[in-house]
Order: sequence, then structure tokens, then C-alpha cells
Amino acid sequence: MNRLEFPVFTAMITPFNEDGSVDFESFEYLLLKQQEAKVGTLVLGSTGEGLNLNAQEKRAIVKFAKEMNLDVPLMVGIGGHSIQAQKGFIAYCDEVGVDSLLLVTPLYSKPGKEGQFEWFSELLSTTETPCILYNVPSRTGVKLHPEVPARLSERFSHVVGVKEASGSVEEFKEFRKQSPKLNFYSGDDVLTEAFVKEGGIGLVSVASNVWPAQTRKMVDLMLAGNFDELFKDWEESANALFSASNPVPTKVLLQHKGWITHTNVRLPLSLKDLTHEGEEALLEADRKINNWYRKK
Repeated sequence: MNRLEFPVFTAMITPFNEDGSVDFESFEYLLLKQQEAKVGTLVLGSTGEGLNLNAQEKRAIVKFAKEMNLDVPLMVGIGGHSIQAQKGFIAYCDEVGVDSLLLVTPLYSKPGKEGQFEWFSELLSTTETPCILYNVPSRTGVKLHPEVPARLSERFSHVVGVKEASGSVEEFKEFRKQSPKLNFYSGDDVLTEAFVKEGGIGLVSVASNVWPAQTRKMVDLMLAGNFDELFKDWEESANALFSASNPVPTKVLLQHKGWITHTNVRLPLSLKDLTHEGEEALLEADRKINNWYRKK
């Protein structure tokens, strides 16, 4: 399989030790779980609290993941509002030799179509690594304009896809219409089925942190058109991972499963935002999807 066309990538959490440092022992375990399930890895995305890590920590995470030499692809999230900082980090990722980069719309400043085009052009001109553009207006405060990926892909051959997390099937269809040759990934677990039916090739998932094999199975069934065989409570279960700010619920469930040692997150996230009812819903979702998967 082409390392750039995996049907599922996991937006990996970043586990922390009790003192707040990166827990590389747990991180290694999580990465091996993804490899076992034949799921690609995305490090330093929003689920990985990438903006709450300093430059040294981010480089250490990329280096660690790369040196594991996994037989699944490694994608790295590039985000922020300092163009020079992002260009420097891209150069480091190129030096390490990652498989692809995820370039998100600039944060906070809410640029228009031309500002977006010039921003991405500046980043893309510094690398030849395959790049996926990321539309997530709920986090960045601005939508990626549908014309921008189309124009960029004409100018830069290493623009290979879009991660679309607008929450709208209609907006996904407009992106596909503007850029029919690009690979489109759902950035929303619960909309994957709808996006696949509209030409999406896969999912960049939060849920696959806790359910890697199950999520891969779900997406494989979707891509094969076997929608009647899908886990019926998928939307409810995936939504349980967002009952508090991502990745708080995911880390809590991962600790319950024994996959990470500590649930620590970095400010402004807080574990106190997850209610007891939310935690119980997580455990019930885990039970249900595991029962479904065992029967497959």
C-alpha cells in the first residue's frame, strides 16, 4: 500500500509523565498499537496538544517516532501563527525524513482567500515532502477557502490531499468539486461514512487512539461499500470522546485500558472538565465497540 494513501491515520495523543514531561514509554506502546492495527500515525496535531509543546519537545517526538521505523506512515502536524517557526520545524521534519506533513490554516488571524494562498505557498516552497492541507474552522476561527487547495495543487505537485473537518457534508462536496484529483480524508470520526459516500478515501481519527483495529475495520467496511455491517453505535461512541475538550476523554479511556500511565494534559486543558457521567459513557462505548469487533 502507498504510504501516502492509508485509509486511517490516528491523530495521536501525546502522553505525559506525572511531572508533565513527555512519556516516551507510553508513546512507544501507543505507536506499536497503531502499527499492529495497520493504521498510519499523525503526531503533533491538535489531539497531540502540539501547540502546548515547546520546540525541543516537538523535535524529540518526531525523532523518536521516526527512529521506531514503523511499517506504517508517519505524518507530522504543522501549526501556529509564526511563519518562521513553522518553516524551521518543516526543515527539521525534512531532515528527519517523515512521510508527510499536515498544514493547517493559520490560527487566530482569520486570513482571507489570498492570505491563505500566500501563507501555504510560503510553507510549501520550503519543502518537497508530500503535504495535506487541513480545514478545521472550529479551531482556527476561519474556513479554508475551497479554491485554495485547487490553486495550490496546480502550483505545487507535493500537495496531495485535504483533511476536511468543517463538520459539513456540503462543504466537503464543494472541496471535492474544486479539487477532484486530491485525496480527501474525513477529519471527523462521525462523518466518515457520509464523506466516503462522497468520494473520501479515509479518515484522520481521534477514535483510533483507543480503538485502532476497530476504526480500521469500520473504514475498510465503508470503503468496500458494506455499510450494513458497520457498528451501529459508532456516532454515539465516537461522540463520547468529545464530551470534554479533546484529548481529555481519550486520555482517560486510554488509562482505563492500561495503555498510558497518566492522564495528564497541559493547560488550558483540564481533566476536571470530564464529568463522571462522561467517563461512564466512555467505558460503555468501549464495551460496545469491543463486543462488535469480536464478532467480526
